[in-house]
Amino acid sequence: MKFNGKKIATATLIGLLSVPAFGAEFVTIGTGGVTGTYYPTGGAICRLVNQYKKETKLRCSVESTGGSVYNVNTIKNGELDFGIVQSDIVYQASKGEGAFKDAAIPKLKSVMAIYPELLTLVTRKDANINSLADVKGKRINLGNPGSGNEATALALFDESGIKKTDLKFAGALKASEMPDALRDNKIDGYFYMVGHPTANIKDASNSVDVKITPIEGANVDSLIKKYPYFAKANVPAGMYKGNDVDTPTFGVKAVLVTSDDVSSNAVYAVVKAILENFDEFKQLHPAYSNITKESLLEGLSAPLHEGAKKYYQEIGLIK
Repeated sequence: MKFNGKKIATATLIGLLSVPAFGAEFVTIGTGGVTGTYYPTGGAICRLVNQYKKETKLRCSVESTGGSVYNVNTIKNGELDFGIVQSDIVYQASKGEGAFKDAAIPKLKSVMAIYPELLTLVTRKDANINSLADVKGKRINLGNPGSGNEATALALFDESGIKKTDLKFAGALKASEMPDALRDNKIDGYFYMVGHPTANIKDASNSVDVKITPIEGANVDSLIKKYPYFAKANVPAGMYKGNDVDTPTFGVKAVLVTSDDVSSNAVYAVVKAILENFDEFKQLHPAYSNITKESLLEGLSAPLHEGAKKYYQEIGLIK
């Protein structure tokens, strides 16, 4: 691994703080459930950042949280420095819409759009849920309150003419609780906005026969037309046991965000640590395999933080 042209050893621990040093700046990244993709992404970022703590005086740690909406609110309140957030939730927070109706957060700033994440409907095969319409009368987990997961599922329901009351049971379990609930037949399916592959769905598919149910149709087309931060995509074939064909759905980007309250030096150091070790970063999780340096600037729904902009300008990614 290199930083400023110097080779240094790779850390063996992810996201741990070293012994506090005088003058050090400490930053925390809010993520999501430990079995999702946000948590290891936060760990991967801190792993790189903490390589340079002697040079930058910056220490990075990771916190498992309730997800996107929670991360934005906690950054707003100054309790987190960075957070990983769905691009649609970033958009709503910046514009004062959706979960942030009439409460825009102008100090919310983008750092980078890391990877695509897709709304995935994971169902028990024996529940016979072959399309979105089939969720009526079923036990479906929508996501824990305050998550982008729940917000996106409800936006899809609204566009599709489906109400929570149409479900036999509308669950609010955390992401980490969903595979066990599916296995134990407490729910028939769950929505999960996530990058693929994820340990969460692998855990579910290894303990019960699951189906990744397609999410497609005129309702999805109209949703994407209404909210341009959404885009169609497929959950690739072969990611999970028993699912050997591409499954259509739609998704967003997982975006690293921060606040104007966080120093430009800290944000600059985070971006530099990732970009100067980009090939290594891409190997830290399969969800990053197709990202490029250019794609880090695609799908941003809030203005760039000045610290991030400075580094991107230095390497010629933006003028």
